[in-house]
This record gives sequence, C-alpha cells and structure tokens, in this order.
Amino acid sequence: MKVLVTGASGRLGRFVISELEAAGHELVLMSRTRPDAADRWPWVQGDLAVFGDCMRATEGGIEAIQHLGAQPWPTDHPTAGRKQAEEKGIPFDQTIRANILGTYYLLQAAVARRIGVFVMTGSNCALGHGYRISAREFPFQYLPVDEAHPSDVEDSYSYSKLAGEELLRSYTRAYGMRTYALRACGICPPERRADMARWAGPAKSWNPWLWAWVGSEDVASAHRLLMEAAAEIEPHGFYFCNSDDTSAVEPSRDLIERFKPQLMPLVRDLPAHSSLLSNERLKRAVGWRARTSWRDIPKPS
Repeated sequence: MKVLVTGASGRLGRFVISELEAAGHELVLMSRTRPDAADRWPWVQGDLAVFGDCMRATEGGIEAIQHLGAQPWPTDHPTAGRKQAEEKGIPFDQTIRANILGTYYLLQAAVARRIGVFVMTGSNCALGHGYRISAREFPFQYLPVDEAHPSDVEDSYSYSKLAGEELLRSYTRAYGMRTYALRACGICPPERRADMARWAGPAKSWNPWLWAWVGSEDVASAHRLLMEAAAEIEPHGFYFCNSDDTSAVEPSRDLIERFKPQLMPLVRDLPAHSSLLSNERLKRAVGWRARTSWRDIPKPS
C-alpha cells in the first residue's frame, strides 16, 4: 500500500516507518522537521493545522494514513503544561489546534483524496485518569479498565484524544472510511526500557497513569496490523495499546492495596504484574501481542 505517515520526525515515527518498510509498503512522510527516513522516502514539510499542507501530503495515490502527529501534552494545563509551553514558545491552544483541528484537516483531505484507511496514535489519556485538574479523583468503576469504561476527562490533551476517537467514528459513519485509534500508554523506545530496568525500585506513591507502558516497536506493529486488516475487521475501533505488565516491581494488587485500598473491591482479575489497562480487545481484533519487555533487561553491575 502507499501510506502517508504524519509526525514522521517524532519519537514514534522511526518505529512505524521501519515496521511499514519491512512489510513492503511504499511511504510518504509528513512532518514539520526533516525525518531521517527522508533519505529513502518523499517528505512533505508541513503543519497538520494548515489544510493546504494536508492536501499536499495526501496527493499522488495515497491509500492509507498512519497519523502519528500530535501535541503530546496539554499546553494550557494550569500546573502541568502552561508554564512549559510558555518556556518553549508554544501557544497555549496548541493542543487543541494540533490534535483536533489537525486531525480534522487530515480527515477532510482523506475524504477529498478518497483515502479509505486512517489509523491514529491516540492515547490512554482519553480515559481521563491523567492530567487531572480538579481535586476529584478519577471515578474507577472496575479494574482492569477496558474500552467500555466511561471516560472522565478534565484537561485539553485527554479531551483532544477522546474527541479524536469520536471524530474518526463520524467519518466512518458519514464516508465509509475505515478508522482506528490506538490508546497507546507510556510509549517506550529501547533506551527508555533500559532506564526502566536500571532504575526499577519500589513505588513511592500512586501513579495516575497506572504504571502503564508499551514498547515503541509494539505500537508500530499495532499500527501496521490495523491498517492491513482494515477490510476484515470492524470499520471503526479504538483500542488500549499497552504491555501486559506494568512498569512497577511490585505486583499490581499490592500497589492498589498500598496506595488506593478503596479500589480493591473493584478489582476483577489482576494477577502478578498485570496491567491495570486491558489490551484484550486489540489482541482479539488483529492478533496483536506486546513483544518487548523491560523486565528481561539485566541491571548493570
């Protein structure tokens, strides 16, 4: 297939590009800065929040879009984003512009070009458990969480990822496009997994992101599998994409008993180091498996 990869110069881009190359797909790359793979594939320098750039990137017979480009944190968050955005010279509304307007423009370009498959890197934050703003705790209904669990978002990043899923669903309803979002969790390249193994130690507090993580290579394989299976699976779907285990050294039940004992009655099945987020839907849909691990990496002596 001829595939457009947005966010090609980002941290996940090189893994998705390698995965698609190995499977024999032809690529076109889009990003604001030049990706390393531009030596091998056409590169469109552009901004997702500019419709004309999205139209340029999708010309020439593109058959599928792998949408990785996004603002990865809430630039307007009162404690976890606004100051950081100001220091980097990023507008306070960048999260909404890139993640909602940018996705909308790319979908509109896909409709204009008759592109039938759209796979997006979403986020587990669509659940709303991270980047909380108010003093309200996230209202868990059961653990481990799956895609049927209600969302309770408060911040712009989490909202943008939840809204992105619904935006994709609307294009499936209206135009018959096959659309998929991966609720990726704590994406970890090999070097970060090595750090996880090196510095692993007892948890000191509750992790709002639930110690969820996934290898970059495993996210890349999920992107490819959903694209290649689009004609055989449901026309729209969103899927938690995380490792089977947590990033913690303690068993999962021990973490809950220690830091959030009030959640223990909500636990359904959580053996050993099992993730508090279920990836079973993705496994059933396309036979995906998480194949990377930080636990197998020996600690330096």
